[in-house]
Amino acid sequence: MIPSTALVPRRLIALGGRGPEDVVADTRGRVLTGVEDGRILRLDGLDEPGRAPRVQVLAETGGRPLGLELLADDTLLVCDAERGLLRVDLDSGVVRVLADSVAGQRLRFASNVVALSDGTVYFTVSTTRYPLAQWIGDIVEHTGTGRLLRLAPDAKEPELVVDGLQFANGLVAAEDESFLVVAETGARRLTRVRLTGPRAGRTEPFAENLPGMPDNIWRGAPDGPIWVALAGPRVPPLDLLHRAAPAVRRSAAGVAVRAPYRPTGMIGALAYGDHGTVLHRLAARHSRYRMVTSVCETADHLVLGSLWERGVALCPRPGAG
Repeated sequence: MIPSTALVPRRLIALGGRGPEDVVADTRGRVLTGVEDGRILRLDGLDEPGRAPRVQVLAETGGRPLGLELLADDTLLVCDAERGLLRVDLDSGVVRVLADSVAGQRLRFASNVVALSDGTVYFTVSTTRYPLAQWIGDIVEHTGTGRLLRLAPDAKEPELVVDGLQFANGLVAAEDESFLVVAETGARRLTRVRLTGPRAGRTEPFAENLPGMPDNIWRGAPDGPIWVALAGPRVPPLDLLHRAAPAVRRSAAGVAVRAPYRPTGMIGALAYGDHGTVLHRLAARHSRYRMVTSVCETADHLVLGSLWERGVALCPRPGAG
């Protein structure tokens, strides 16, 4: 078993906006993120000592950007909780809607996205029951209404691949694109979805009983580590509640969405190989940077994103130096 090492945010980069929920790095070490007011930002110069990083506004979605996927043609796929699946031209800032409905119903709470080499796009919907502002309601009620959707290159509307997921969240493809890994935040597990072979379309565990709630997933190269952010710790009373009757869970969810929420100082990140082997375990119990919802890697740093904070945090990358 790989021992846990400290996840220590050493530097905070303010963004002038709250909630950089997902962070992704390009091949030049620049980091892209989206914030609560709809802006898509790019941070440059993170690895330049003695200089403040440059923050550039690339586009505005007009909604609430969450998961991001950077494409080779310098465009960005964006899961927007209010507008659906978007495509952003990073040179011009033009935003185009790729999908805003599924089977005739409005698409909301699109969460994370990945594109395959043939142009097929897969993306998650966390819940069909609650909006983003009430996300905790779904975690408490344990609705199992999360979805994985597929948008073919020439399709006008996405199709359902898997439903019944417990708050479907982060998403990543295997190196050979034979399967996807989906984070089920509400179940503290990663689920493998087979895309090819005799078991295509089937789901199976990739990693279970995680020490926290998995959120976004990122890998910088097809053969690179699969980085999983842990947005919060395991909560044993919540595990017990999830075994209660549906009416009890609904009642508890109604209380949860009305109560003020404050995240704990416990944060974490895990790195996996394609066979489910743990490569790194990083954690902190009393972090001042809270609710880590994403993690990506640059030359010398791990970059953390958060639905809660007003900036991104830099941490030492395992093995750097």
